[in-house]
Amino acid sequence: MGSLRKRSVQLSGHATSIALEPEFWSVLEAMAAAQALSLAGLIGRIDGARAGRPLASACRLAALAFAQERG
Repeated sequence: MGSLRKRSVQLSGHATSIALEPEFWSVLEAMAAAQALSLAGLIGRIDGARAGRPLASACRLAALAFAQERG
């Protein structure tokens, strides 16, 4: 995996930065497209369901689950 790539998204009206490996960003972009959401919309959903887990970890786990479902 490559080095971390940081992106900023608006969550609940606040700018938040998330640092993930490029491979995870690619899966999250495919996941967003499959659900007809923007990347920010998808991350907002993940944020709402993360139950105290760090957001970057929740994004990685969501991407992993999506990739496993499709693989």
